[in-house]
Amino acid sequence: MNSTLSLESDRETSFEIARPSLHDQVVSRLRALLIEGVIPPGKKLNERELCELLKISRTPLREAIKLLASEGLVDLLPNRGAIAVDLTEADVHHAFELLSELEGLAGELACRRITAEELAALQSLHARMLASYVEKDLSTYYQLNASIHRAIIKAAKNPLLERTYQTINTRVQALRFNTNHDKAKWERAVGDHVKMMDALDARDAQMLRHLLTQHLRDKADVVIAQLRIRRQGTAVDA
Repeated sequence: MNSTLSLESDRETSFEIARPSLHDQVVSRLRALLIEGVIPPGKKLNERELCELLKISRTPLREAIKLLASEGLVDLLPNRGAIAVDLTEADVHHAFELLSELEGLAGELACRRITAEELAALQSLHARMLASYVEKDLSTYYQLNASIHRAIIKAAKNPLLERTYQTINTRVQALRFNTNHDKAKWERAVGDHVKMMDALDARDAQMLRHLLTQHLRDKADVVIAQLRIRRQGTAVDA
């Protein structure tokens, strides 16, 4: 009888459908607000407003804020509370300097290690990203764009590289997103991605490494230029 009960228990467990917890949902939604610039850099996270927006109590919100602080998206400052991270030019330069090398290396490794199934999935993401570009759906475009970069990192099949990349990339995701608000820069980014997919399809490791490295270096230049413009505007308003 005991073995039967155990079997029934195992059977029930095996058919359970995992659902995201409230904590995961709050973290995901708050992260999106920060990355997409709805909560701009340097702005204090107003707990009352966020609780009303997300329809939650303060406890899950504060837990989410702590996690996002560990990811580098939020600064917890004494006597000021939680502030959306506001990176300096040096912060951006250092982050993109390392990201460009990590993505370049990942691209080279991916050309050697990617499976046919992984390549097909990447090509599908790429096609959907191009469609969102045509439709001028920036939010969807960004999500697919980010998924493509993560997929290339994953295809490198180097867990340490992947963890390091995720840690650094999280801090600058919002800045990477905002650069595509400029039409010409958005068009250039799309062109870069077309070349990247061609190189990956051809398993041209050196070309993909070069394209990814240069893509991130160009992105750093754009981000820093935008930071300067934003700070000049803030100084004038003050």
